[in-house]
Amino acid sequence: MKHILFALLFTLTLSAFSQILDPVKWSTSVEKVSDTEYKLITTANIETSWHLYSQYVPENGPIPTTFIYDNSENTFTLEGNTTEGEGHTVFDPVFEMDIKFFEGQTQFVQLITVTSEINTINGFVEYMVCDDTQCMPPTEVELEFVLNANAVLTADTTNKTKEISEQQIEKTEEAASNKGLWSIFFVAFLSGFAALLTPCVFPMIPMTVSFFTKQSKSKAAGIRNAIIYGISIIVIYVLLGTAVTGIFGASALNALATNVWFNVIFFVLLVVFAISFLGAFEIVLPNSWANKVDSQADRGGLIGIFFMALALAIVSFSCTGPIVGTLLVESASKGGAAPIIGMFGFSLAIALPFALFAAFPGWLNSLPKSGGWLNTVKVVLGFLELALAFKFLSQADLVLQLHILEREVFIAIWIAIFGALAFYLFGKIQLPHDSPLPHISVGRLSLGLIVLSFTIYMIPGLWGAPLNIISAFPPPLEYSESPYGVGYSKLGGNALSAATQTDLPDGAHLLAPHDILAFNDYDKGVAYAKQVGKPIMLDFTGWACVNCRKMEQNVWPEPGVLNILKNDVVLISLYVDDKRPLEDDEVVASQLKPGKTLKYIGQKWSEMQTIRYKANSQPFYVIIDHEEEQLVEPVAYLPDAKLYQDWLEKGVQNFKK
Repeated sequence: MKHILFALLFTLTLSAFSQILDPVKWSTSVEKVSDTEYKLITTANIETSWHLYSQYVPENGPIPTTFIYDNSENTFTLEGNTTEGEGHTVFDPVFEMDIKFFEGQTQFVQLITVTSEINTINGFVEYMVCDDTQCMPPTEVELEFVLNANAVLTADTTNKTKEISEQQIEKTEEAASNKGLWSIFFVAFLSGFAALLTPCVFPMIPMTVSFFTKQSKSKAAGIRNAIIYGISIIVIYVLLGTAVTGIFGASALNALATNVWFNVIFFVLLVVFAISFLGAFEIVLPNSWANKVDSQADRGGLIGIFFMALALAIVSFSCTGPIVGTLLVESASKGGAAPIIGMFGFSLAIALPFALFAAFPGWLNSLPKSGGWLNTVKVVLGFLELALAFKFLSQADLVLQLHILEREVFIAIWIAIFGALAFYLFGKIQLPHDSPLPHISVGRLSLGLIVLSFTIYMIPGLWGAPLNIISAFPPPLEYSESPYGVGYSKLGGNALSAATQTDLPDGAHLLAPHDILAFNDYDKGVAYAKQVGKPIMLDFTGWACVNCRKMEQNVWPEPGVLNILKNDVVLISLYVDDKRPLEDDEVVASQLKPGKTLKYIGQKWSEMQTIRYKANSQPFYVIIDHEEEQLVEPVAYLPDAKLYQDWLEKGVQNFKK
């Protein structure tokens, strides 16, 4: 019964996280009691909402916290059992029993008597932590107690066994994750300013600020009301982002990124948004909504101000809706708190002008007058939405391996879209709501030149140029009609000879354009590695994985990294979103989802990654030996090529020991 319950909880955990969490940080200290007696103190710092189980739980309950102290050389004796704090004892509905657990911080103390000279005592703790919805798998952490005759000496054991290079890798991975959220915030903030410069929002600034300054009894009151108005705008949009995260779930959003229907639906949605911005029609919410909200705005006070902000959101929906929708789609594919961060950045950009102009009404005179330029902003956004839409269609094509929207086709579409945008900015194309354009401004000309330069930059991509600036958007280089570039083939030019091609191992292929020997079949890759005596690098990747493409196109081509990938390891790339069906004899029951079977190739690799390596986000790199044991700690997205090379070198060196 206990194992069934635990398997159930473990399944929930693995499906709920895109990376395995570490809710408990352990540290050790030693307190000297006498010349021969010491207290070994282990401190557990537990993250909010998580709880750590006691050493003493009833039979058939969760995994208890267990301490083991290495006394193989008989240098000390244990005095009694390891003591623990009071904790909390409550009835657990899952295990149907009273269970003691700890929250926040707790300490475990073991009294020992030293019988011979010793400087350190090693041990480990096995534990299990849960929150209200899921549990982490049982985990072991090594402990080291340093005995010091002077005073209490504290030693942090969380990353004790990691070397400096691995600490740098961890920091870089964390920085990359934080950078992703900051990128979402920055893009959302700029999108908010773009929405501010649309015909639905921009004219509202002087109207709203004038209302607050005229209706308020004093300037201070007007400023206060305008600030509350701006805060209300932020609250409304952040609530929208929170709702999206809450409905889909933080980790489920990440899984949507590789879902075919998700990508196809949002391709269609973004195309509709783009056509709306280009002037074919307007997307508006029902007038009855605006009327009801507007009537509430007359109530005055904080409630009235909040409903005024809500009225702005509804009235301006025809301009802000497509931008908000695009941001939610893009941030939802990142998972986690990204939709909330995105909505905060977007709403902050819209709210700031209302507060600032209320504080300094004289600035209103410096605002440009409304006119045709507002529609130009809207049209430019429409072109950008149209270009972004094809990213989602490309991801669906990659996952299904249809080879309809290959790299050259994708780049050709983008060249057409941005080329048309350049012509529009130069005044050569007019759309339905454009005003007559007797001349173009310097700003419009400058933007047109930038777009034209970008369009010309993409043209060599049709002949195999890597296009590193936009590497996250088009399909990878090998997913193209001419992986080695136009004019080169595997039978001539700068590529491999026909003889080399016929000598490829069973199941292997060359990863263009760098000619890295790679396998997509795990068993065949492992067999080849044993044959040639090289370590194995597992590349858990995905066709729709943006960061995977960044690694492959920006990090892997670096000379040091490329040399190792081509000569020192056997690369096995396992696509977790591969929707091709498994052979009949390979269809097996899922170990993570009781009652379900693995039907697709990608499901097989995804489950392997989750069970073996306790992670399910991509990219994820593991170096193993021929017994399939890890040679070095796995890494995820690591854009620092030097650190990535150091990681590869360490794995190869450990294999040779």
